[in-house]
Amino acid sequence: MLAPDHDHAFDCRNSTDRRAARATEALQTASPLHRIAEVRQMQGVSLRAARQTLMLSSDEVRMQENANYDLLLSELYRWQRLLDVPIGELLVEPHLQLSQPVSARAGLVKVMKTATTILESTQHSGIRTLAQRLIDQLLEIMPELEGVAAWPAVGQRRTMDEVGRIAEHPLSVVPPDDA
Repeated sequence: MLAPDHDHAFDCRNSTDRRAARATEALQTASPLHRIAEVRQMQGVSLRAARQTLMLSSDEVRMQENANYDLLLSELYRWQRLLDVPIGELLVEPHLQLSQPVSARAGLVKVMKTATTILESTQHSGIRTLAQRLIDQLLEIMPELEGVAAWPAVGQRRTMDEVGRIAEHPLSVVPPDDA
């Protein structure tokens, strides 16, 4: 009988081995099984946001986004909650694109991001009025667009709780020795 520490280590190795086997199998599978990467992009969810929400490494997110990767049902449902789409939209059906409602929602999110960006970036009162009117009309069509942020000006916007790399790895400037 193995000691408890050995049992846990054995279970972790088996889990890792199973993941590696599924990843290898995904590369060999000819037909796609899901469309997570496509839906994530259409919904405007960044890889970083997916990684943080799903609590996965970047490699694990990329592996799971591989259309040929055979996801566990629990993994598929986690993606479904993150992307806020019906589960059927994540699965591949032959010769079908995303459903019209999901495609329309993704399009409206993009238009809302653009309108918000215009509103935030212009100083011209006439353009601000038109951008605000467009935002109001979009909210009439789809109230859940409330709170959609503008397109990031540079990279992904950070929340107030996040810090940049410079805070994680501060630079130290050492003046040269006077020789």
